[in-house]
Amino acid sequence: MSAGTRKWLLLGPGLLAVVLLAGLGVWQVQRLGWKNALIARVEAGLAAQPVAAPGPEAWPDVTFDTAEYRRITVRGHYLPESDLLVMAVTVRGPGFWVMSPFETQDGWRLFVNRGFVPQDRQDPADRPRPEGNVEVSGLLRLSQPDGAFLRSNDPEGGRWFSRDTAAMAESLGLGEAAPYFLDADATAGAADNLPLGGLTIVTFPNNHLQYALTWFALSGGLAFLLFWAFRRSGED
Repeated sequence: MSAGTRKWLLLGPGLLAVVLLAGLGVWQVQRLGWKNALIARVEAGLAAQPVAAPGPEAWPDVTFDTAEYRRITVRGHYLPESDLLVMAVTVRGPGFWVMSPFETQDGWRLFVNRGFVPQDRQDPADRPRPEGNVEVSGLLRLSQPDGAFLRSNDPEGGRWFSRDTAAMAESLGLGEAAPYFLDADATAGAADNLPLGGLTIVTFPNNHLQYALTWFALSGGLAFLLFWAFRRSGED
């Protein structure tokens, strides 16, 4: 095989790699637009006054892009069924989220994450529920099915690694529950009482511009090397 033939055979894969690298850069630019829109929506929602929690008729439209981290409020009462403790790691250290079943004044049910308790404070007496009709405000968080990485929820064993509202409702025999839970804010209790609300950290890494520039640089660098190699071979 002649040198000229080998040169042209290498050109195809090289150009394909240039196009693929450029495509990855374009994809990261698209992701950047999506992430900026998400951050703007979440920041606007966090600054807004709470709205009524979506009822069953609105559940099909509750998605990450439309509702996650929206500030909501519900009125109703806590149900007598047991709290479920979900493993958590927070700025206060390891412990549990306290997930309490709640029935709204309209008759539908959801879970309220009343907040965090340390590992050594699992006794129900340490986390008394408000009695009677109450109003709870906080963040809308979508259900988290299937457990955590490499750790599946074990309802029968009472071990929960994610806040899976459907599985939790089934384990307590509640029937249908909202496909989201309410992350109660810090006003749900005094600062020295458990559980501690308002510990959710809302941050979104946004490195897409850096990634896009990297892919474009690799694409451009490879294109230059191909051009240089072919020009060099043409001079030989």
